[in-house]
Amino acid sequence: MTAQPNKAIAAIRSLIYYLVFYPFTIVYSTFCLLIGRFLSFETRFKVFTVINYSYIAWLRLCCGVRLDVKGLENLPKDRAYVLVANHQSEFETIFLLTMVRPQCIVLKKELLDIPFFGWALAMLEPIALDRSQRRGALKQLLTQGKARLEAGRPVVIFPQGTRVPVGEPGRFNKGGAMLAASAGVPVVPLAHNAGTCWPGKGFIKYPGVVSVEIGEPVETQGQSVDQVHDAAIGWLLAKMDEQLEN
Repeated sequence: MTAQPNKAIAAIRSLIYYLVFYPFTIVYSTFCLLIGRFLSFETRFKVFTVINYSYIAWLRLCCGVRLDVKGLENLPKDRAYVLVANHQSEFETIFLLTMVRPQCIVLKKELLDIPFFGWALAMLEPIALDRSQRRGALKQLLTQGKARLEAGRPVVIFPQGTRVPVGEPGRFNKGGAMLAASAGVPVVPLAHNAGTCWPGKGFIKYPGVVSVEIGEPVETQGQSVDQVHDAAIGWLLAKMDEQLEN
């Protein structure tokens, strides 16, 4: 009987969150579309994604979702890299844009068709994959990803390809390891439990702590794609299990 009032309160708080989130997103995206063409990529990225800090602060204030991040020292400072993370909700897509700056994110092409938000997102030069064309999508990832890495931009990938519920590992593809190996850059694994507070495809946000942990870079020199993938994803899966137990 006590769970229902808590869920009801969480639902009300989530509604209030979205009543600010969506109008603010539309207005800010419109502003970004108007000024984006006049800015360099680095400045455009900073301006476009500054709103993400507000999203996270509002989420904490309105829904009681806090953040605990460990391992920031493992992010390479002097070279590009491929960051691979598990995918549970929208939270990590918001948060990672505040942590890796600037970056190139790999996403599904249809996101760019969302009015205002998607149009502004396209100006951040993501790698937008058509998931119905698997062979072409891999070629696009390797070609465009290598170009972004050579320009000094880290590439962020969700190897599961879609949001996976908490407690389910899903299937991790090898695209991130293939890209890193072909470009000669390290893979940095990142594990989180954002789905416990912000369930994927769910409306209600639950108060709690989102734990984010960044692993040590997995070097690709002298390693096969399978070795790089197994090392990065092996660490990620073990950390996901640890977060689930806690």
